[in-house]
Amino acid sequence: MQRKTRARRPLTPALSDDGRAILEGRTFAHLATVMPDGAPHSVPVWIGVDGDRLLMFTQTSSRKARNIEADDRVAISAVDASNPYRQCDLRGRVGRRLDGAAAQAVADDLAHKYTGAPFPWRSPHTVAYVITPETCHGADLPFTHEAR
Repeated sequence: MQRKTRARRPLTPALSDDGRAILEGRTFAHLATVMPDGAPHSVPVWIGVDGDRLLMFTQTSSRKARNIEADDRVAISAVDASNPYRQCDLRGRVGRRLDGAAAQAVADDLAHKYTGAPFPWRSPHTVAYVITPETCHGADLPFTHEAR
């Protein structure tokens, strides 16, 4: 399958300090990809930070994987698990795909981050993606959140 690429904009700071602080923690993140008909597709994902890039994983048969293989543009919206008014939004592109043991290592690292244990399912269809942010904005809004 051939991936569509568009003219790339220069990186403007890869990850803002506020955005990095949010993404390095346990967040509720949603990944948006582009469907074949141009519509957005958004799903929850676990996100990891590796230098100035982000990591996520899935199965090769998932809709998000198929969308990424066809169009490398993505957006991520993340909120701090303990304070939903502390948030980060970014846009970027998938720059690299990891397969096999490298993808499983990403899955295990992210599972440890979010659950404290390795990822329980082993599959030859696990794939990880390295996302290069193009824009990143973090914010800590002046609201409080009370559980009801």
